[in-house]
Amino acid sequence: MKNILCFICSSTMKPSARFLISRTSKSFLGSAKQPLRSNRTHSSLGNTCRPGPATIIAPPPPPTPARFNPYRLMSTVFRPGFAPPSIAFANRGSFCVASRAVVRQQHSTSVETRVNENNFERIYVQNGIAAAAKPLVVERIDKDENIREVVSVEDGSAEEGDLNLRNPEGVEIVSPRREESDIEKEAWKLLNDAVVRYCGSPVGTVAANDPGDKTPLNYDQVFIRDFVPSALAFLLRGEGEIVRNFLLHTLQLQSWEKTVDCYSPGQGLMPASFKVRTVSLDGDKTEEVLDPDFGESAIGRVAPVDSGLWWIILLRAYGKITGDYTLQERVDVQTGIKLVLNLCLADGFDMFPSLLVTDGSCMIDRRMGIHGHPLEIQALFYSSLRCGREMLTVTDGSKNLVRAINNRLSALSFHIREYYWVDMKKMNEIYRYKTEEYSLDATNKFNIYPEQIPLWLMDWIPEEGGYLIGNLQPAHMDFRFFTLGNLWSVISSLSTPKQNEAILNLVEGKWNDIVGHMPLKICYPALENEEWRIITGSDPKNTAWSYHNGGSWPTLLWQFTLACIKMGRIDLARKAVSMAESKLGADRWPEYYDTRTGKFIGKQARLYQTWTIAGFLTSKVLLENPEKASLLFWEEDYELLEMCVCALSKTGRKKCSRVAAKSQILV
Repeated sequence: MKNILCFICSSTMKPSARFLISRTSKSFLGSAKQPLRSNRTHSSLGNTCRPGPATIIAPPPPPTPARFNPYRLMSTVFRPGFAPPSIAFANRGSFCVASRAVVRQQHSTSVETRVNENNFERIYVQNGIAAAAKPLVVERIDKDENIREVVSVEDGSAEEGDLNLRNPEGVEIVSPRREESDIEKEAWKLLNDAVVRYCGSPVGTVAANDPGDKTPLNYDQVFIRDFVPSALAFLLRGEGEIVRNFLLHTLQLQSWEKTVDCYSPGQGLMPASFKVRTVSLDGDKTEEVLDPDFGESAIGRVAPVDSGLWWIILLRAYGKITGDYTLQERVDVQTGIKLVLNLCLADGFDMFPSLLVTDGSCMIDRRMGIHGHPLEIQALFYSSLRCGREMLTVTDGSKNLVRAINNRLSALSFHIREYYWVDMKKMNEIYRYKTEEYSLDATNKFNIYPEQIPLWLMDWIPEEGGYLIGNLQPAHMDFRFFTLGNLWSVISSLSTPKQNEAILNLVEGKWNDIVGHMPLKICYPALENEEWRIITGSDPKNTAWSYHNGGSWPTLLWQFTLACIKMGRIDLARKAVSMAESKLGADRWPEYYDTRTGKFIGKQARLYQTWTIAGFLTSKVLLENPEKASLLFWEEDYELLEMCVCALSKTGRKKCSRVAAKSQILV
């Protein structure tokens, strides 16, 4: 069956169209006469859902053997009466994910697991899908196969509260449960209150849910980037249904051809956000629709570059945490991955391996002088390339894409590590740069003038720390410290192990500047006076030390926690989380904080901001279970160091500084 799916995907799938399955299809792929995809550019709305009968089709069985997760063992065990999610196709050909479909399948009475070198747990339900009275048995098998301990919930030898029994996708998770603090309970309640439902199923969370806000603007929509910390909080808690639904529905919105003054963006673009709307039909009938925003309604009318990158990263996280890899192996999901990566890897006029974007195309979605090759986009781009290479099914149709991914990963990692890095040693080199060098052997390859080094940086950068600059273009280096790009470079191993240590050393050494009273500054320092007027266009929301211009964003907390856990600096993460925990609840979970030290709630900050809540919860769960963090970050990929784009090219160029970069990493 898998070979048939791959053949159909590579031979009939049109990369420029949307995935659709007819409501009257007799099988998962539909009849041979029906196209798998079709363009529907005549409508301005996305997915639709009408009440009424719908065909329930069970998904194909998961492939075997299952992948092994060394940190968290999960088993495909179903509760009594529970059936795996199925797809309910609505009248218009779009779908809603039914969380409990009326479909019964026969399941094995045991679950196959693989044994690693350490102790592991094998979970199964006796006698197949047992009645409610049947006990859940947890069998712990020690490294010595002769030592066994069987614990039954029914006989009282284990407390039921000790098992985190959540089964969103037929996956059983076992983890200890502790008593949550009052602020955590409040945060979970607020996060659940922010959930958006479509066709009766959860599909995401609104950006902010302040009951006192009379002008929500677009904060009542589901943003892809904003939902990521919410998704991780749900996944780490064992609730995967909402994340699965979100991934599938945003995939359905991917290929809508939205326009700004009659211009269509490239295929594969993911929307920045979507909103569930109720549309009136003939008579008293109504239907729900998903209305996506691809940037045509945004402040600057800029398409979101980071949405597709976050979508791929979240897709990998879903598989890693739940153990459900069948989602990423679906034909439509594989095609969605390819469309996003093909869009990012398309050839253009740019000569750099980094991704060229406009201002306002990422978390900083207003004019802030980050156009060109901002670090945040490069770190997310690198992560999505690694995710794509990991999740793509290698076939004759995808071999070229995998080869292009490997080439770009190699070139991008070298480019960022070599040219974006700044520490005291590199500062001295830039300070003595010669300019106007015309040769392949030039040291100052981008014609950077030493006078560009700002005075604040000379006294600010510590001896034992360093960071990746915010942007690099011909004759221009943006020396501002952008927190998200640096943290995600640590998480994805875009920066070297030595650079990772130096970045966290910088944060620790400049704690008052980057953290202050509320973690964490989105960038440092802020643009002020004439510089603010020229670069931001006198943006009244991005005044100095506010919003994107040096404001403090608590949602960055979960990424800081993840980076600290990876580098063994959990003390820094605990300090930051404790600081946030003491204020966020009392301040009603604001979007951002103002002033140089983050002391005041942002002057235009929305309250009960969902990704502030979710970032705090995700950080708390990761600190409580640091072993789960390993599912979300990447270690150094030493195979990339063996690959050199110069060697793969046909130009015959022999000179390459890969050896120098390699020696830095391996030391």
